[in-house]
Amino acid sequence: MDTLPEPSTPAGRDALAAIVDGPQHALVALDFDGTLADIVPDPEQARAHRSVVPALSVLAPRVASVAIVTGRPAGVAVRYGGFAGVPGLEHLTVLGHYGAERWDARTGTVETPAPHPGLAGVRAELPGVLDAHGAWHGTWVEEKGQALAVHTRRASNPEAAFDALRAPLAELAARHGLILEPGRLVLELRPPGMDKGVALAEYVHEVGATSVLYAGDDLGDLPAYAAVQKLRSDGVPGLLLCSGTAIPELAEQADVLLPGPAEVAAFLASLAQRLP
Repeated sequence: MDTLPEPSTPAGRDALAAIVDGPQHALVALDFDGTLADIVPDPEQARAHRSVVPALSVLAPRVASVAIVTGRPAGVAVRYGGFAGVPGLEHLTVLGHYGAERWDARTGTVETPAPHPGLAGVRAELPGVLDAHGAWHGTWVEEKGQALAVHTRRASNPEAAFDALRAPLAELAARHGLILEPGRLVLELRPPGMDKGVALAEYVHEVGATSVLYAGDDLGDLPAYAAVQKLRSDGVPGLLLCSGTAIPELAEQADVLLPGPAEVAAFLASLAQRLP
């Protein structure tokens, strides 16, 4: 990507100009799966696109901060992203579990809260719920420490399995004081009170950013988009990038629409070259 794509909205164009004119006060915040890493059938095999780390290592020293905001455990995102020990990423922050966990490159450690007490009950009942709805075969349960995620991508009919499980898993989550977070063929049962919007807004305040770029691809990124819209109304320029078109609600709000992680990495690299 030799030149930066022109944002499709006036707010997006203003935000890009603010980032280029004052990068030392800009925050670049990025989702992981689907944005920096391609979506794959087995989530354990997801890895950041090969162009991501080189792009971030050039971009990060030129802006106020770079943060990865993900539903994954922070340590898993660091490992799958290959972010640890990379020159240029000494101040990278990973906000995992929608901000409940945090990894800082400076210390190399993960700060994590105690698990929600409702997770034990959900963990015990989940196999029976899946079996009762004929979804035991073909689904895969990801243990995330602070959450449980049920993936239907391997089912014979992934969309039908997703739709069939959405209501019963929402009921299971509510019974144990959790919430259900739907994504791209994944249903995550997790504690309430944190989402990517809350995590992003708190981090913007922490670093004192006066402009923000956020890139995402899934339903879980909608709260972060809403947070950027709120920042705009408060006078903080915000640029919204969308990776792919799987979630129309996200793509319709984006200032820049990119096909996938390879193009997101190219955008970040091109942005870095525009900055002093």
